[in-house]
Amino acid sequence: MTEKPLPQAPTRPEETSPEPHFFRRLHTRMHANPVTGLATKVVVTVVGIAVILAGLVMMVAPGPGIVAIILGLAILSTEWSWAERALDRAKEAAHNAAEKARNMDPKVRQRRLVASGFGVVLVFAAVTTYVVLYGWPKLAIAGWNWVQGLSGVVPELPGM
Repeated sequence: MTEKPLPQAPTRPEETSPEPHFFRRLHTRMHANPVTGLATKVVVTVVGIAVILAGLVMMVAPGPGIVAIILGLAILSTEWSWAERALDRAKEAAHNAAEKARNMDPKVRQRRLVASGFGVVLVFAAVTTYVVLYGWPKLAIAGWNWVQGLSGVVPELPGM
């Protein structure tokens, strides 16, 4: 894996980094000693990967998954050049998606919103029909009973 070179003091004002001077000094100071440099790299890597994994979970669960993935890449990019390149690609993709959404024909946007709403209603109707015809799934009941065992404030399921 390629490491980012240690930041050098800028020679001209136009070469200054966009990150604040404090963070450049802190990064240089942390990497001046091999032990603190390694510890910093390990901690930043663990935290960055944890944030990315949380973002991946949020892609299927409620939450700002894309934002968390980009934040994780930003954390990793402080130590790894491959993460900086991936962050640049992610920023570019996010910018392109936002631009595409801004330039979308209003009629197409309206059709997509109506189709999405119809899909939500269709899934809700299918789940409701399943529950009415077959009752609560056994897995859901077993899971709810397990949650109730963890905490006494969880209410009983309706009809149980």
